[in-house]
Amino acid sequence: MARMSYEANKQKTMVPMPELDPVERSKTFDEVALGYSEEEAVAEARRCIQCPNTPCVSGCPVGVPIPRFIEQVAQGNFARAYAIVKGANALPAVCGRVCPQETQCEGVCTRGKNGEPVGIGRLERFVSDWAFTHPAEAAKAMDELREECAAGDEVACSIWRNAEGAVSKDLIGKRVAVVGSGPASLTCAGELAKRGCEVTVFEALHKAGGVLTYGIPEFRLPKHIVEREASKLGDSGVSFEMNALVGKLYDIDELMGERGFDAVFVGTGAGLPGYLGIEGEGLNGSMVASELLTRVNLMKAYRFPEYETPVYAGKKCVVVGGGNVAMDAARTARRLGAEVTVVYRRGREEMPARAEEIHHAEQEGIDFQLLTNPTRILGDDKGWVTGVECVRMELGEPDASGRRRPQPVEGSAFVIDCDMLVMAVGSKTNPLIAQTTPGLEVTSRNLIVADEGTCATSKPGVFAGGDTVIGAATVILAMGAGKRAATGIAEYLTKE
Repeated sequence: MARMSYEANKQKTMVPMPELDPVERSKTFDEVALGYSEEEAVAEARRCIQCPNTPCVSGCPVGVPIPRFIEQVAQGNFARAYAIVKGANALPAVCGRVCPQETQCEGVCTRGKNGEPVGIGRLERFVSDWAFTHPAEAAKAMDELREECAAGDEVACSIWRNAEGAVSKDLIGKRVAVVGSGPASLTCAGELAKRGCEVTVFEALHKAGGVLTYGIPEFRLPKHIVEREASKLGDSGVSFEMNALVGKLYDIDELMGERGFDAVFVGTGAGLPGYLGIEGEGLNGSMVASELLTRVNLMKAYRFPEYETPVYAGKKCVVVGGGNVAMDAARTARRLGAEVTVVYRRGREEMPARAEEIHHAEQEGIDFQLLTNPTRILGDDKGWVTGVECVRMELGEPDASGRRRPQPVEGSAFVIDCDMLVMAVGSKTNPLIAQTTPGLEVTSRNLIVADEGTCATSKPGVFAGGDTVIGAATVILAMGAGKRAATGIAEYLTKE
């Protein structure tokens, strides 16, 4: 598989991503980004200069061989490009849509030193979507890789084994329980199945996907994409038990005892909502982002009464927070018909949300009140929200996180009128697993203590990774943990 040559595209900016019109999309839950055409994907791929030190690969938590797959896209070999991506990334259609590439692979792209980086996430999305609509060609590419591997091509062997799996005779018949079905769990399950393990995923809700299903809105990540990726795991032999809340229906010891599992991976995420602890958070019309997003995303409340789950939608909504969840909540409330204001206690540069999501929110007519902090939620005599009292903030010295600490400006209090308020100020790990698993070491924040390399916990045979270990983070970091955990579990089971 020698390197191919092509005429490079010297354009300094990314090929624009086609999108729905902002006015149109603020009234619909249809996906905003429409994806590249074949011609657009080739043009963007040819912006890659194929630098020899490949910093983008080091910047990817799951180690996708980025230059190699982009090279294939540049040549129009989309099926082979997909095989390369799929070998390293269990959920490429998801990552291409929701991963913060600007702070990871694209953030260190050499091309970005003289203009914009290569649109790696956009190309990853393209090849995954292309493969879904061209299944025969994608399967043929895998057959070709197998043949090239048989002929002695080491690169082809590496790609094929990563994508199809190298079954270990030591792992055949070994049973692994995976608790939760978010990105860390799905990745771990897929990697173990490729090695020959019998894997069962236990999910507390009625649909698989974890935060991908209940947390990320349809307009950013269509749920049929999540279902598509989960179904591929089913095709590879992974089984799912839905409506199975581990810690209540079974505990970890029962899974490894009565149920006969040889190892357990815990990937339950960080689903408990956070609060500010200010007056009025219990008023009607005040909710946390996870409630709003779960009702809309998982339970299809935006299609009420076709679906039986209602959702409260006010006329004027305030969303508190500056992360991706806050942007998701604000853009969801906008689509439910509210005028939306985002309140964040720091400035624009300090907002942890993706720049693209902030830009989309602004396009859709969402107002931002920055350097503003809520101090009290106001209500009427019937217990309904009528407004939120806020103070202006200014940035002082950096805090422990390295960001400048916001401080209130004396005498700056004012009120924003609203009848709907959404708190999007972080989330925590549910303590249920820790409380029902003797011998499992956890931190004071109920985070499970696990080895960074193997994801092994203090309890033999139990592994953990993703948000349940590091706190709320990104999809791709959780997937990286899932891959490491699969390797750790395989080594443990082989020794056993």
